[in-house]
Amino acid sequence: MTYSTLSTASTDIGPILVANRGEIARRIIHSAKSRGLATVAVHSDADAEAPFVTEADAAVRLPGVTPAETYLDVEKIMDAAQRSGARSIHPGYGFLSENAEFATAVIDAGLTWIGPPPEAIVAMGSKTRAKEMMANADVPVLTNLARDEITEDMLPVLIKASAGGGGRGMRVVDDLDAIDSEWDRAAAEAQSAFGDGTVFCERYIASGRHIEVQLMADTQGTVWAVGERECSIQRRHQKVIEEAPSPLVERIDGMRTRLFEAAENAAQAVGYTGAGTVEFLANNDGEFFFLEMNTRLQVEHPVTEATTGLDLVALQFDIAAGLPLPADKPPAIVGWSLEARLYAEDPGNDWQPMSGELTAMEFDQVVSQFTGPASTGIRIDSGFTPEPHTPTVVGTNYDAMLAKVISWAPTRRDAVGRLAATLRRGRIHGLGTNRDLLVRILDDPDFRDGDFDTSFLSGARLEELSVPLADATTVNLCLFAAAVALEDKTSETLPTPPVPAGYRNVGTATTTHRFTLAGEEVTTDINRSRLGVARGTGANDGAIVEAVTRSRTCAHATTVRISANSVTRPFVVYAYPNGSVTVDSPLGSINLETMPRYDDPSLAAAEGSLMSPMPGSIIAIHAEVGATVEAGQLLLSMEAMKMEHGIRADTDGVVTELPVKVGDQVDAGKVLAIVSDPEE
Repeated sequence: MTYSTLSTASTDIGPILVANRGEIARRIIHSAKSRGLATVAVHSDADAEAPFVTEADAAVRLPGVTPAETYLDVEKIMDAAQRSGARSIHPGYGFLSENAEFATAVIDAGLTWIGPPPEAIVAMGSKTRAKEMMANADVPVLTNLARDEITEDMLPVLIKASAGGGGRGMRVVDDLDAIDSEWDRAAAEAQSAFGDGTVFCERYIASGRHIEVQLMADTQGTVWAVGERECSIQRRHQKVIEEAPSPLVERIDGMRTRLFEAAENAAQAVGYTGAGTVEFLANNDGEFFFLEMNTRLQVEHPVTEATTGLDLVALQFDIAAGLPLPADKPPAIVGWSLEARLYAEDPGNDWQPMSGELTAMEFDQVVSQFTGPASTGIRIDSGFTPEPHTPTVVGTNYDAMLAKVISWAPTRRDAVGRLAATLRRGRIHGLGTNRDLLVRILDDPDFRDGDFDTSFLSGARLEELSVPLADATTVNLCLFAAAVALEDKTSETLPTPPVPAGYRNVGTATTTHRFTLAGEEVTTDINRSRLGVARGTGANDGAIVEAVTRSRTCAHATTVRISANSVTRPFVVYAYPNGSVTVDSPLGSINLETMPRYDDPSLAAAEGSLMSPMPGSIIAIHAEVGATVEAGQLLLSMEAMKMEHGIRADTDGVVTELPVKVGDQVDAGKVLAIVSDPEE
C-alpha cells in the first residue's frame, strides 16, 4: 500500500504563518515548500538574521528579545498574520503550541489553525484534568498528591508543570522541608517557559521506561497510532536520545497493540484531530501508566518519519485543510531510527548551557535534512546553518539545542553504530557540547542491548559516561598538534630562507605555547632539531611530527600528522581569527583558546570571585554583604536559556562584595560575588 501525503487541496491554507523559531520553524517551512505553500516567519530582534527568517517567503518583526515579549505575545503574532496576509498558523512545538486561547484567537480571526481543537488542548493542557479524564476512560494513571498532604513516606515526589514539557518546571524532591521552595521554583520556571505557572505533584518513580505513541487524527473520525517511540534516555527530565521503535515494546508480545489502543482511546475521548502524542511510563513487564498527552508535534517526530516514510507536518497541513488521512491504517514500521539532541553545554560546569560563537558544525553521511531519510544514513534538523568555518552566534535567550542528528538503518545495531560514528567524527567547533556524552551512551553495552530505563543517566553511570572521549594522552597530543600548526602558520609570514625549512644554526630549540582548556591554563612544548623536525617533550615525549599540511579549501585548517608509540594519526587543527582553536582527531576532539605569552595583571579577578558561567539575568539574590556563608550555599539565582541556574559559594567565608542586583543583565565571566576568608 502506498501512503502519499501530497495534496493540492491543502494549498487553500497558504500562506502559512509559522509562530515559532529555530529548527522547528525551518522544519515547517521545508514541508510547506514541498507543497508549494508560501510561508511567513515571525522573529524577535535576536533572531533577525536567523536562517528560518531568510528561508520564509515573508518575515514580520516582533519587537523585543525575550520569549514573553515576542514568541509568547498572542497580540503581536495575530497582528503579524493580519499584516502578512497569512491564511493559517502553525505553532510548531513549545511557546504557544499548546495554548488554547491562542488557538481560539486564530480561529476567531477567520484563519486556519494547524493543530487540534482548542477544546482538546484545554482538556489535555492541564495534566491534572487530563489524568482524571484518562482514569475515567480506564487508562491506568499515577494519582496526584495535594501539596499540603505530602508526608515523609510519600517521598520522593515529582513536581511538574501542568502546561508545557521538556523538563522545564520540573523538580524531584526527597526532603519534606524543601517542598514549598521547590514548588515555588518549579512554578516560576514554568511561568517563564510557558506563560503558565501551574504545577502539580505525583509520586516519583525513579526508574521506568518512557514510551510514547504518535497519533494522527483527521476530521472524518480516522485515528492513526502511527508508531511508538522510546524516550527513556533523559537527563534532568529532558530527553537526550530517542528511538523508534521501542526496544521494550519490540520485546514484549502484545504490548504494542495495548499501547496503541490506549492512545487511540485517549484521542477519541477528547475528539482529537491533528498530530499529538500520548506519553506513558512503562515497566519491564509491559505494564504502563498514562503520563500526559502533548497536543502538538514532538521534538522527536523525525524518528517516526524515518521508520514510516510519512511527512507528519504535511499530514498536519492536510488535516487542517479538512482532508482525510490517506488510508484507514498507517504504514508499517520499517527499520530503526535514533535521534540525538546535540546541545551547546559545558560538560565541565555541570552541563550549563553555553552561548557564543559556533564556528563549525559539519557531519558525515548526511543524506537528508528535515525529511526522511529514505535511505540508510543521517538526517540533520537544525536551526543553524553555519557557513564552513564562519562564526554563527548562539544566543542566551532561547534553547541551547544546536541540532537533532537522526540515523536510519534496517536494524537497530546499524542505526546505533551509524549515529555514534557520525557524532564521533562530527566537526563541532567553538562551543562545548554534549557530543562526547552522546557517543558514550550509544557505545554503552547496556544501551546497545536495549537494557535501560529513565534512571540510566544518574549516579556513577552518568559520571562514567561524562568522561570526555579525549583522554589525557589524546589531549596532550592535541595540544602538541595545535602548537605545531600555529608555529607553522606563523612561519608562512616570514621570507623563505635559502636553507631547508625550519633549519637552525643552533642545535635544538624549545618553544612553549599556552592555551586555555575548559577554563584552565595548559601548556605544551615543541622541541625542534637543527633541521626543523618537531618533537614532543614531557607528556609527549617520543611524539614526532611526520607532516604538516595546510588545507587548500579552508584557510583555518592545518593537518598535523603525529607519530606516537609507532602509530601515526592525523590531527586537524582549526585556528580561528577570534582566538579559538579546535583540534579534531580519531581519538577525540578538544576546544582551546590561545593565550598571550605573558599575563595582563589588570585582567586578574580578585581571589574568591564567583563568575557568571554564561550570559543571563539576575532574578534573585539570597545573601547580603557581610553574611557568613558555607560552601555550597546558594547566593544568587540567574535565568539563562529559559532555565534557572544557581550561583553557590565554593568555600566557607564572608560575602564581601555583591556587585549586581536583581534585573541586571550579565555577561559570561562577570564577577557576581566575592567570598573572602573571614581572617583576611
